Amino acid sequence: MAKVVYHLPDGTTSQVDVDAGQSIMSGSVNNNLPGIVAECGGSCACATCHVFLAPEYQDLFAEPSDEESELIDYLDGATPESRLSCQLIVSDTDREIHVRVADSR
Repeated sequence: MAKVVYHLPDGTTSQVDVDAGQSIMSGSVNNNLPGIVAECGGSCACATCHVFLAPEYQDLFAEPSDEESELIDYLDGATPESRLSCQLIVSDTDREIHVRVADSR
């Protein structure tokens, strides 16, 4: 299990325990956090789960797939730290993971 800290678009933070094997998106959706819409339910098809993952956490996750990279290319406000939270699968780590949820308004 990992502790994930979501930095929400309204400036607040929320810490959630996410089981290993679950996605950052699932942690947000299962805890009714605002900002991650997840219209496609995690199938990497809609990009409504856009987050920013700082470089210090990137080694905890697989590199983006071509499919994920293509979706991110079309997002307004995408940066080199942009990821789709449905593709960020949590491992069993004792590191606290911070993600900034993109403002989808």
